[in-house]
Amino acid sequence: MSKQSHLIEDTRRSLQSLVQDSSLPVQIREDLASEYAEIETYLRKLERGELHIALFGRVSVGKSSLANALTGKQQFSVSPLHGETKAPQADFLPSIGGHPIVVIDTPGINEVNDFERERLALQAANSADLVIIVVDGDLCDAEYRAITQLAAANRPMLLALNKSDRYSEADLTALINAIARRVSGMIAAALVIAVSARPPEQRVLQIGADGSEYEYLRPAPVRIEGLQSAIERIVANDANSLKALSAGLYAADLSDQVARRIVSLKTEVGEKLIRNYAIGKGIAVAITPVPLADLFAAAAADIGMIVHLSKLYGLPMTRVEASSFVATVAGQLAALFGAMWGLHIASSALKGATGGLTTALTAGMQGALGYYGAYLVGRAAVRYLEYGKSWGPAGPKTVLQDLVASLDRKSILNDAREQILSRIKQR
Repeated sequence: MSKQSHLIEDTRRSLQSLVQDSSLPVQIREDLASEYAEIETYLRKLERGELHIALFGRVSVGKSSLANALTGKQQFSVSPLHGETKAPQADFLPSIGGHPIVVIDTPGINEVNDFERERLALQAANSADLVIIVVDGDLCDAEYRAITQLAAANRPMLLALNKSDRYSEADLTALINAIARRVSGMIAAALVIAVSARPPEQRVLQIGADGSEYEYLRPAPVRIEGLQSAIERIVANDANSLKALSAGLYAADLSDQVARRIVSLKTEVGEKLIRNYAIGKGIAVAITPVPLADLFAAAAADIGMIVHLSKLYGLPMTRVEASSFVATVAGQLAALFGAMWGLHIASSALKGATGGLTTALTAGMQGALGYYGAYLVGRAAVRYLEYGKSWGPAGPKTVLQDLVASLDRKSILNDAREQILSRIKQR
């Protein structure tokens, strides 16, 4: 097996393992459905050995017409209106050297206020093995930026100057040379090629046998031979290398995207989980009428939260481990907030000593403290789990000090108190 084949096979296994990762929570797997669908599509491409060529450029430069000319079919919709292509479309070209070739027509990159189409176009180009940049004149800023972006991502490119029939031979030569200079270092000069995918009909003067004259329109010849030859040379010489490069770049890019998405989703789900536990703990602490019993209930809630968070991060903790973690955090927080926890205990005792008569006065304050405590424990757990069940080089004291300093305590306490009293009134 060649080096390129090994790379493609390694990519296939890497993408499959990404899709089949059973350690991710069900909710996160569901939220990644679109990313996983994209991976499955790419896996099918690898299995079939296809080489994908994407046509990329501004609206109305003739990408769809060029796709039709290359395939020899009117498969792709063309229109005088801007933005006719709303999503990537694909069709097969004749195989070259045994390689199935797929041409992909992409949406225009400068459709007014349509960033989704531009995203889809870039996505298609970034997953293709070869990109044909289609222009119909000298490069504009949007085209140059797109070429620069694709070159930075190491995407192999050709450039097709479409509608070349509009120019005289001298002007066309000058324009080709000017474009080649601008893309130098990104696209080889020999790969800047003039084409005419859908030239306008020609008006022909016909003279009859009797000397009468009449005019008619006939189709003008499509001129894409230079582009076809360049594609055939590239595929014949570099097909496996193109596939291997594309597969490696695609897997790296998509793996990074999925990894960032997973981190973002874990953060989002984790924050929601922490706040739900914190509000539950705050309400439990606020309404518990027995002295100090609410503190034990609070500890139990914290342990449950830690166990739940550890499963979310794929690093399950037993209740014993969670209890030890909560004890460590509680000890550090006690040193940081001795007065606050003293007030918490005093209000708990006050509720019992007065038979619960002052609950309405103390519940909001004590509940808010319970909420804040749970929130700190939860956020500390996230830091601990992100380090792989470790406090990292700084240790728990420094981590918790930094965490407390980063939070707006007053805002959290006020918000918690309002939520808790509102929930209590609804009971």
